[in-house]
Amino acid sequence: MSEQSTASQVAAVVQGRQVSEFGEFAPEAVRGGVLRVTEAGEEVLHRRCADVGPDMLGGSELGALVDDMFRTMYAAEGVGLAANQVGVDLRVFVYDCPDDEGVRHVGHVVNPVLDERDVDDAVVVEAEGCLSVPGPHADLGRAEHATVRGVDRDGEPVVVSGSGFFARCLQHETDHTVGRVYVDRLSKRERKRVLKRMEEMREGVLERREERAGELSEELAVS
Repeated sequence: MSEQSTASQVAAVVQGRQVSEFGEFAPEAVRGGVLRVTEAGEEVLHRRCADVGPDMLGGSELGALVDDMFRTMYAAEGVGLAANQVGVDLRVFVYDCPDDEGVRHVGHVVNPVLDERDVDDAVVVEAEGCLSVPGPHADLGRAEHATVRGVDRDGEPVVVSGSGFFARCLQHETDHTVGRVYVDRLSKRERKRVLKRMEEMREGVLERREERAGELSEELAVS
């Protein structure tokens, strides 16, 4: 998911648990590398991803993937990223996203399942963007609150809840793991408009990502 706004960070909640201190970047990013971000239309983005099996939990392959995803997300200046957005057919996403109160939420979820929306929970229409749709945003309704359940890279249970912008992020990233890009939720006319605008903006966005990847290497080297 692409960043919409910058909120003051008054606390950090890591893997659903509040911590008193946290660095500018998740520590995974120091170990990871920048991968290519897939774009709308590529097959891996438009089908349900494979579940992460028990044999991968706690292993180096999954750990390296999470590290790379954090680094790639920061290089693309996003607040969330799913595995199929780096071409990997697995149900995993990472996030570093503020909520509407400025609380920073950081973590990853393996095999995420989104709780059903409470019928009394409001649906909020706001601008939404995606790293796999480089450039444009479009108004889209999402539930005001969201809870995602899954496990972490070691197989330990994870429950992550949020509201506002962070709830939107959780819903957006879980959508990715089942093969749905946010433009799939738009009307046919709006989807066509957004994809046309993406083609117009794409080159500049990708140039900025390459520039940011270089800046990030320097920042992480001294952090």
